[in-house]
Amino acid sequence: MIQSAIAQEKVNFYPNGILNARENVDLRDNVPELYCYKPVNQIHSKVFLIIPGGGYSRVAIAHEGHDVAKRLQKLGYASYVLRYRLPTDSQMIDKRIAPIQDAQMAITYIRRNGESDGVNVGQVGVLGFSAGGHLASTLSTHFGISYIGPIEDGILRPDFSVLVYPVITMLDSITHQGSKRNLIGPLFEESDVARFSNESQVNRDTPSTYLVHAEDDVVVPIANSLLYKKALDLYRIPNELYQYKFGGHGFGLTNKKEDGDWFGDMLEWLEKKSL
Repeated sequence: MIQSAIAQEKVNFYPNGILNARENVDLRDNVPELYCYKPVNQIHSKVFLIIPGGGYSRVAIAHEGHDVAKRLQKLGYASYVLRYRLPTDSQMIDKRIAPIQDAQMAITYIRRNGESDGVNVGQVGVLGFSAGGHLASTLSTHFGISYIGPIEDGILRPDFSVLVYPVITMLDSITHQGSKRNLIGPLFEESDVARFSNESQVNRDTPSTYLVHAEDDVVVPIANSLLYKKALDLYRIPNELYQYKFGGHGFGLTNKKEDGDWFGDMLEWLEKKSL
């Protein structure tokens, strides 16, 4: 059922000032933003927090953000698109946690303020691409730690996760080196490698997860998704891997190299699963 859509709205999800910012430093355009997309008729109560990729060096907010929200909007889903801060030592006290702070602030905002935005907030899930998939998997595995200060129990955990050609691990032979360097580098502490290798952070409370990856992805190897899937299987967490043979990296909504609609399959899987 196709619905007419209304324009997105930029919302203020940092009402008390941006966390972890150095004093008297110009953030220039590296400012977190959150955009609300709601359909005229919201058919579904699942709400998506969309996190675009970009190697933690940019945010691919068009084809991995706004375009995704518009497609959800036409199908009767509400969503929010997050432009998170890129890790920058000169701007942040601790650059490693700035993106996850933005993601935790965003999911907190949705649960506290979605109704005020005119959104029927049922389950809130996260949908992340590439390095945004790393951030989405961080949100999905680090929810036991609040990076944003005291918070009520349960508010930080996504109800479900969708990870599209995600960076998962920080292990040298598998990770995307640019994402690793930008987030926790250029000098790597072993504790940070372990901390942000999210396959190692999965536990029995990690949300159900839908994964998408192409076998010929040479930017972010499919081994990232396979590692996460293996960890989910270990804890018997419901998951699905939509695996393309061809597609490479960064195809967004539509893989032009191979037939198949991961997006439609993902929505069908989410609606059928008891998450």
